[in-house]
Amino acid sequence: MALVLTAVLTAGAFAQAPAPAAATDPVVAKVNGVEIRQSDLAIAEEDVGQNVPAGTPDAKRDWLVNYLTDMMLLAKAAETQKITDAPDFKKRLAYLRSKALMETLLRDSGKAGATPDAMQHVYQEAVKQMAEEQEVHARHILFRVADASDQNASKAAEAKARSTLDRIKKGEDFVKLATDLTEDPPGKADGGDLGFFTKDQMVPEFSDAAFKLDKGQVSEPIKTSFGWHLIKVEDKRKREAPPFEQVKDQIETFVTRKAQIELLNKLRAEAKIERLDKPEAAPAPAAAPGAPTPAPAPEKK
Repeated sequence: MALVLTAVLTAGAFAQAPAPAAATDPVVAKVNGVEIRQSDLAIAEEDVGQNVPAGTPDAKRDWLVNYLTDMMLLAKAAETQKITDAPDFKKRLAYLRSKALMETLLRDSGKAGATPDAMQHVYQEAVKQMAEEQEVHARHILFRVADASDQNASKAAEAKARSTLDRIKKGEDFVKLATDLTEDPPGKADGGDLGFFTKDQMVPEFSDAAFKLDKGQVSEPIKTSFGWHLIKVEDKRKREAPPFEQVKDQIETFVTRKAQIELLNKLRAEAKIERLDKPEAAPAPAAAPGAPTPAPAPEKK
């Protein structure tokens, strides 16, 4: 495979591609008179990816120059040995050519799809959905039950919760009691403060109870898989959307992948795809190669 990559890069990048202006793409090395330019280092770094050893920029640059030097020398030796005439090499070269064409087209279609208008549209749709969703700011006091099947431990934790609730009803401060009594370690530092959360961010039993309470109310003891809770609602509000700039990168990724998938699905729909190794079946919509299916529009957690 290294020889195949060598041949592709040697034939494409070093021999056939028109060289950009020297000022913007300087020659960094020569191997038997063949130039290695800055743009060649960029191509190699993109191809090798995380295999480039960690180090200073100069060390990485030296590694890439050495990598391309070895590649060119091996490519020349392979040509001398007539490896380019071998059927196996031709198959590998055709595969890599198709892969490079695929990646270039996906990159270009993704860039074309990620327009400012498209990104703003995704953002505004997400904002509309979020505007209809409620958030609750709550605190809790937790009495843990390590083993949910341990009925004695559960009853003991419930008793602690009910005793604490009685103290709250008599006027003791929820925050102070949470700091003193909660068995949720972070809660001891912040008085059981959970901040704002949406209904789907908590286990159902907890969310159901919290979202039924009005501002300032404290719940009856609530049992979840973690143990027994007392919940106090500090505030309620409509969910706030994060600023566009805060989620811009996520939106760009989403819109880019969406454009790639739409292109691929269109090409699949227009193509005649036959599987000769299994009974014929309708092709399923595909995700862009190398990219996961787009996630829902970015949202604040």
